[in-house]
Amino acid sequence: MVLLLFFSSTLVSKQAYSPYPPFSKTPKYEVRAVWLTTIGGLDWPKGYNAEQQKKQLCELLDKLKAANINTILLQTRVRATTIYPSLFEPFDGCITGHPGKTPNYDPLAFAIEECHKRGMELHCWIVTIPVGKWNGFGCKRLRTKMPHLLKKIGDEGYMNPEKAETADYLAKLCVEVAEKYDIDGIHLDYIRYPETWSDVRDKNEARRNITRIVETINHRVKSVKRYIKISCSPIGKYADLTRYNSKGWNAYQRVYQDAQEWLRQGLMDMIFPMMYFRGNNFYPFAIDWNENSYGRTVVPGLGIYFLSPKEKNWSIEDITRELEVLRSQDMGFSLFRTQFLIDDTKGIYSFLSDKFTALPALIPPMTWESSTVPHRPSNLSVKKTNEHTIISWEGDDDILYNVYASRFSQPDINDANCLVATRLRGKSLIIKNEGKDVENFYYAVTATDRYGNESLPLIGPNIGDSQLNPECSFILVDDNLLLDLSQFAKYADMRHLMIKNLQQQVLYATTPDKNNCINVSKLKDGIYSLNTINKKSVSHRL
Repeated sequence: MVLLLFFSSTLVSKQAYSPYPPFSKTPKYEVRAVWLTTIGGLDWPKGYNAEQQKKQLCELLDKLKAANINTILLQTRVRATTIYPSLFEPFDGCITGHPGKTPNYDPLAFAIEECHKRGMELHCWIVTIPVGKWNGFGCKRLRTKMPHLLKKIGDEGYMNPEKAETADYLAKLCVEVAEKYDIDGIHLDYIRYPETWSDVRDKNEARRNITRIVETINHRVKSVKRYIKISCSPIGKYADLTRYNSKGWNAYQRVYQDAQEWLRQGLMDMIFPMMYFRGNNFYPFAIDWNENSYGRTVVPGLGIYFLSPKEKNWSIEDITRELEVLRSQDMGFSLFRTQFLIDDTKGIYSFLSDKFTALPALIPPMTWESSTVPHRPSNLSVKKTNEHTIISWEGDDDILYNVYASRFSQPDINDANCLVATRLRGKSLIIKNEGKDVENFYYAVTATDRYGNESLPLIGPNIGDSQLNPECSFILVDDNLLLDLSQFAKYADMRHLMIKNLQQQVLYATTPDKNNCINVSKLKDGIYSLNTINKKSVSHRL
């Protein structure tokens, strides 16, 4: 697959996609998610024509990609109904307008493919305990099959967390999508007791009931694909804090979600606490989640729907201030919900795409599941035409790739300013030049596995060098002890050489031998730069 990136304002934001971005404090790793709601077609789909639905989703994802959103939480199980052909539950009415009617395409499969084309992760958002109106289509079908698993509260139906079969049934649904689809995550919503559940006698037992469901889902999904991220969206406040009271609404004491314990036990890879609050109802509780993350990924959810004058009419500063604080604490963010972002409510989309997320970011790796670094790509080629820069490489087919660029010297893969494209599934990238002086740019490509582990970079010479000598490269010989620089000797005055670490400290200086090789056996595993010093004492980085 060839990915063509156009740096044109008519298609996407120049700042968001430029391979030569300005200085930014953007971190290299940051989860930037949205909840994409399908119930009632709130975010998608709008209308029931299949081709129109596909077009809508592509346009929506293009706009999210232009703001460098990298994670889509797609509502997949709605209310005992689904947006994919399930063996257990019928189609939701949001797809065809008629609950139970099968569409002429698979919406989940289509969404996964389109997200992956854009380098985004797709997580299946599974609504767990609520099953809709008691006489609604999904609930009615489910209680016909297993009436002992459901409880009626008011006119709503709920799966009973006190029944062991509930954990088994929900796990079957999650395993179904894990086996059938190339998903990146399972996102559990409403994995808790309803706040209207009035007959809980033992709170600790209630917490164990919910934890049993989480544990069952985790173990069964991980046995299918370990790299699938298990996450949930708990109530935004875990519990009362020493100085700040949750005012009766928290996860642990009110609805029996022991989400911090799930993190401690490794039952959750990520959490997306629903922190739809401001001020002291937000900041201390966000810090509490972060301080009790046990090394897992915390992604607070922000209620951008409150920006709407029809809701609470928050100011844009309420949200932007929260985003800045989350970034200072190395936490990502998730936005509820997508339509309010796409509509640029109070300027939230403009703030993200023009400033806060103007540069891409990778998703933090799941090193607790695997820390094995993949092999780096090989045979990097950079070619220029009048209109495009064409970057290609070789590597494994079942791996993802990231591309970096930097002016005048090799890219620093730890610097988000150098990120050009992320999670590419093909082995080439075409960039429209649009008048940019690309002669002095260097490129690098890394490989990334499904756990997010990244390889060492394959560094390419700049375009001018590659046109002079397409085979110009570093070659390690003699059991990785000697670095062969003979190709560079034709074009560079290598009177002396310096090897530096990433902090630009000189580790040692040397001179090439008669074969234009230097000994690198003293170096420990790591990333280094090699610099020449010519007869005029001018230094250049190779």
